[in-house]
Amino acid sequence: MAKTLALPFVEDIDALDSGVALVVDIDCSWLQRLQAPRLGPVHVDFASADMLHRRKAGHNEPLGRAIGVKDNLCPRVFDATAGLGRDAFVMADLGCFVALSEASRPLNYLLREAVARALISSNIKVVQAANRMQVMAGDSAHHEVEGFDVIYIDPMFPERSKSAAVKKDLATIQALQSDDCDYADAESLLAWAYRQAVDRVVVKRPAKARPLSAAKPSHSIVGKTVRFDVIVKPKSAVV
Repeated sequence: MAKTLALPFVEDIDALDSGVALVVDIDCSWLQRLQAPRLGPVHVDFASADMLHRRKAGHNEPLGRAIGVKDNLCPRVFDATAGLGRDAFVMADLGCFVALSEASRPLNYLLREAVARALISSNIKVVQAANRMQVMAGDSAHHEVEGFDVIYIDPMFPERSKSAAVKKDLATIQALQSDDCDYADAESLLAWAYRQAVDRVVVKRPAKARPLSAAKPSHSIVGKTVRFDVIVKPKSAVV
């Protein structure tokens, strides 16, 4: 597996003293930030209690309105920054087909493993959502997006109001990305998204943050702590 992921293999995690490790176990795998072991593991489980809460709240979330879920209309979404897949799962639970693009090889592996587990969950709603999720290989900027209605971008900003658990996850992901990925900056990612053949681009931002680019969004959906900037592309720009 280490060879497939092009990652160094270490039998004893205690032999490492820096960076982020992908720990692979029989039942599930997780990320461990080595310089901050007190933060604990970060894993992906779409059938967890946290995701159950997100499922129940998801149908009323600003996220659904931002991507254009309406009545029986469920757009096809390309999640360009999938991370731990939480927003992608909510969108899939809303009825959307979601392609998850994640450049980080360890995160990509966790997402694939989590979707596979969700497909055999005892919760039929989790199974149905997982059937609408497809994890893509490689960086989103290397994809030409075809057959999708929406590109979703979450630059994974830090939020002061986030819970300790979410702060832990974000800190680990950001440390992993600095080690593992050569990400373009978020504005470049937005420029890439605008070139794709989709009807709209949705960018997740802190509620009071400036827009990701100088271009004013078509409109915004504002929640308690986050804002979704929606860029509806003119028909002439959808190629």
